[in-house]
Amino acid sequence: MSKSPAGAPQQSAPSLQDLRKEIDRIDEQMHGLLMERGEIIDRLISVKKTQEVGSAFRPAREADMMRRIVERHKGMLPLDTVESIWRVIISTFTYVQAPFSMHADLSAGDSAMRDSARFHFGFSVPFVPHFSAGAAVEALSRSKGDLALVSATDSRSAWWTALEPADAPKIIARLPFLERADHPAALPVFVISRVADDAMVTEVEMFSIRVSGWSADVARAVSPLAEIIAVPDTAFDGAALLASVTARDGLDRLKSALIKAGASVRSTALVGSHARRYTVTPEGARPVA
Repeated sequence: MSKSPAGAPQQSAPSLQDLRKEIDRIDEQMHGLLMERGEIIDRLISVKKTQEVGSAFRPAREADMMRRIVERHKGMLPLDTVESIWRVIISTFTYVQAPFSMHADLSAGDSAMRDSARFHFGFSVPFVPHFSAGAAVEALSRSKGDLALVSATDSRSAWWTALEPADAPKIIARLPFLERADHPAALPVFVISRVADDAMVTEVEMFSIRVSGWSADVARAVSPLAEIIAVPDTAFDGAALLASVTARDGLDRLKSALIKAGASVRSTALVGSHARRYTVTPEGARPVA
């Protein structure tokens, strides 16, 4: 140990070997914690019987976990890396609890959908490609515990009408949980599956609405009230809508606006729900207005 000019002891800088030993120590601890997490999951399987259909998915918990990660993250490690690591950990342990496959609609773009699937669910979960949203949802409906990934921004068919029956799968999440301009898996995606009622997050409710008299003017009139995907519906000479509403009385307000704008509401059905969208800013995670 050397002394400073003032005579105070001064520690020498750590060597490269010392720093590498520190990294090895941290790596060993992280591996140990992952194995410990696995032991807890093994106990959960016994206690909660999570081999039951859909019971391993916890969309509300996952959304909350990702928000907390952003709030506490700091340092040189990119947020993309941290988010990806946690997504792989969460999805892999979910897969271990109750094995499932991903049925992905590639009509919105093969590479973009695969990037989203692998970023959010890793490589342990089997990836099953389909060439339409309807085919992905149909395959999901025939399964016991799988999930489907479809575009959350546009569609060529009203695939969501298959989710209207009470016992049908529902929309359980919208990915990415945390949006940002340079997100490596930025494609907006709905996740569809069967999930226990107490595991759902209902900040945003999704409704299948069938209307007659749909037009560009009607679309403009209701756009401030909900995010809407619309496709032609020949049965009612109008459109089939997938509407995302956040207000407590959001459906009633949307129906009133549709009627006021000249449309007729033929039917409505709840087809899922998901966490409110958040965007990442330098100050942390903030809800999308």
